Amino acid sequence: MSKIVIVGAGIGGIPMAFEMKEMARKSDEVVVIANTPTFHFVPSNPWVAVNWRKPSDIKVELAPVLKKKGITFIQNTVTRFQPELSRVELADGSHVTYDFLIIATGPKLAFDEIEGLGPEGHTQSICHVDHAGESGEFWNEFVKDPGPIIIGAVQGASCFGPAYEYLFIAETDLRKRKIRDKVKMTYVTSEPFIGHLGLGGVGDTKGLLESELRNKHVDWICNAKVDKIEAGMMYVTEFDENGQEKKKHELPFKHSMMLPAFKGVDGLMGVEKLVNPRGFVLVDEHQRNPTFKNVYSIGVCIAIPPLSQTPVPTGTPKTGYMIESMVTATAHNIREELDGKPPTHKATWNALCLADFGDSGVAFLAMPQIPPRNVQWSSSGRWVHWAKIAYEKYFIRKVRKGISEPTYERLSLKAMGIMRLKNKD
Repeated sequence: MSKIVIVGAGIGGIPMAFEMKEMARKSDEVVVIANTPTFHFVPSNPWVAVNWRKPSDIKVELAPVLKKKGITFIQNTVTRFQPELSRVELADGSHVTYDFLIIATGPKLAFDEIEGLGPEGHTQSICHVDHAGESGEFWNEFVKDPGPIIIGAVQGASCFGPAYEYLFIAETDLRKRKIRDKVKMTYVTSEPFIGHLGLGGVGDTKGLLESELRNKHVDWICNAKVDKIEAGMMYVTEFDENGQEKKKHELPFKHSMMLPAFKGVDGLMGVEKLVNPRGFVLVDEHQRNPTFKNVYSIGVCIAIPPLSQTPVPTGTPKTGYMIESMVTATAHNIREELDGKPPTHKATWNALCLADFGDSGVAFLAMPQIPPRNVQWSSSGRWVHWAKIAYEKYFIRKVRKGISEPTYERLSLKAMGIMRLKNKD
């Protein structure tokens, strides 16, 4: 009998638990440790922030779902990872030992790295359902007396898609309310160009997203470093393509949502040979830590170097399809180890993104995510909006029923089918 512990219960952790339970032997115990009683569907947060969804719409209670699957659930916070002892320390002072550990904590949001950033400062957030719920409350008051909006992603950010989504969803909501004409909108990003997305662009994401910004009368600033944020004012330095200072901006706003940089959660920081200086878990091609061989990691908390150096630092995103492939590879690799074999499975690291704009959207497919690629495709249209809704409903249903079936694999096949049909036209 082996004890397999998964820390984290998000987009990576919960599918990991379901798939690991199916791959493990009957005598093995699968344990999930999470600091929250619920799973929440992160991609829906932009909708929550404009009150198109309630937080309860995208939450699933974990205890009954995991119990039904025969998975042990511990609601607690891991305060320290101790891989040299094969155990984790919990906030109540107790310890949980393991034979195999899968770290799926997600990131810590580094709001503290920029003065005035985040819910404790002067900007809203859509990174967590609770933040998005608070943003929805703020939005209710904002639309009564609207003003300038700044949306984007700060230096060091690696997840840009949700910033574009929230920008266009907010813009759509303003149009529906007939108050768009009262709001100046600006997109501020560390990306070297619109549609870079931390991936160097995919297909024509640059052209598609620039076109959307122009059509929706949204100004933009790229290669932007946010220096500080005060109540109603954002101070931004714009750099040129050589990394030289180009212009200082003082941008007034009445509402702002800026995605932060990420780093490792507190319990991971400084654990020698487990994480890098930012607290991201070091893994090999099999998702296994090179030093502590019984420790695996998946999702946003793993260390991936930036795609390339940019004038203002940007990171590489870990998209849903990529995370799903990490989950499957990890489950198979641990089963191989349980059977006395070396791990052989590798994540495919493909990217499929459905970016909803409220009444249309942009989709892209990159296989693999990091170039050079075998497949690179992007498209736009109202179908993306409906596809995102269908994806939300399917994924939440999958969690509620404890289904381990891959989601992104099905979506990628559908997207490639659409691509083939367009090519025939």
